[in-house]
Amino acid sequence: MAALSKSIPHNCYEIGHTWHPSCRVSFLQVTWGALEESLKIYAPLYLIAAILRKRKLDYYLYKLLPEILQSASFLTANGALYITFFCTLRKILGKFYSWTPGFGAALPASYMAILIERKSRRGLLTIYMANLVLLFCITAAMYMFFFRCKDGLKGFTFSALRFIVGKEEIPTHSYSPEAAYAKVEQKREKHEEKPRRMHIISLVRKLVNLICKHGPRHRCCKHYEDNCISYCIKGFIRMFSVGYLIQCCLRIPSAFRHLFTKPSRLLSLFYNKENFQLGAFLGSFVSIYKGTSCFLRWIRNLDDELHAIIAGFLAGISMMFYKSTTISMYLASKLVETMYFKGIEAGKVPYFPHADTIIYSISTAICFQAAVMEVQTLRPSYWKFLLRLTKGRFAVMNRKALDVFGTGASKHFQGFVPRLDPRYTVVKPELPIEFS
Repeated sequence: MAALSKSIPHNCYEIGHTWHPSCRVSFLQVTWGALEESLKIYAPLYLIAAILRKRKLDYYLYKLLPEILQSASFLTANGALYITFFCTLRKILGKFYSWTPGFGAALPASYMAILIERKSRRGLLTIYMANLVLLFCITAAMYMFFFRCKDGLKGFTFSALRFIVGKEEIPTHSYSPEAAYAKVEQKREKHEEKPRRMHIISLVRKLVNLICKHGPRHRCCKHYEDNCISYCIKGFIRMFSVGYLIQCCLRIPSAFRHLFTKPSRLLSLFYNKENFQLGAFLGSFVSIYKGTSCFLRWIRNLDDELHAIIAGFLAGISMMFYKSTTISMYLASKLVETMYFKGIEAGKVPYFPHADTIIYSISTAICFQAAVMEVQTLRPSYWKFLLRLTKGRFAVMNRKALDVFGTGASKHFQGFVPRLDPRYTVVKPELPIEFS
């Protein structure tokens, strides 16, 4: 562990922005690079979200671009303000301590940056300490339980789950078989009067119905048009297609960049392994959840909110197809946030103003401290994200000079010595090793 009182006399050029001696130029370079990457991240993300949520034309004309710019500004500010406080602390303190290059600079930077972001997107962050699949299983179980409970979830979360698992799983609040059966018959009669158009989707639907023509359906099930087997199969096909298309859309910018240099890479847009992994994850999640829910209705002869806990937990196993720390941790943090606000509404938990902002700032500062002083303790996915956001500049810090703090800062950067201009250094720079 690094001693907090120990210090080194190097300036910010020698430790941080080793690629250029000017703080202002380095700030502009980091800001521009972060803005470019932020737009690449948020533009397709918001566009896909808008399509999935079936936004109206007014949203695309007046709200889409401002929301993209706001979130991109937040992420850009995180990088720009970090290097600002990095240099400012060095000028104020006159030297570097073990906590200043990481935690000290990142804490105020992340706090000010998160204030730019919309409050609805300020999720709680946490340190990654739980098993990924198990964590997702527990998170999914609680989400699905709240989804089935009256007034359990609201807003985007409820809409997203309704889109994923279907309107048939919207809260039923313990329907009895008799009441449900009457609605099934009424819906069936109404449905028989509807003409069906002959197109590709209807042909696929008819094929699935033909395969599962004689399948069973419990009277408590609300999927009036399908039996339980076809209900699960259709759910898998629908969400597999959605996951596949989402991953294809995310790969479009990088694929078209090589349109003229390597046209063969366009094929990877459709046959990439990740496309099928995301599709399998979403498809299996929905089919397992629906299948388990139907099974429990058959076993208990009742439609109960508690079924969602078991069904959601088992559906969480689908994370095996697409092991994403980002998805798992984000959903877990949002679940904590949801439960926290429910506790406030019930009068069981005290309200702390700006709790999400403070927790985000501290969590981000801890991650930045690790990224500077102990990269080996940081998750590879987050380290790659930092490199992408800074155009690789986070990797050219003079970590060899930070080894004096005893954290093994240069452990994963053996042999790297930045090329520093002696005219702008306090300590005589070490000559970089030349490789033949």
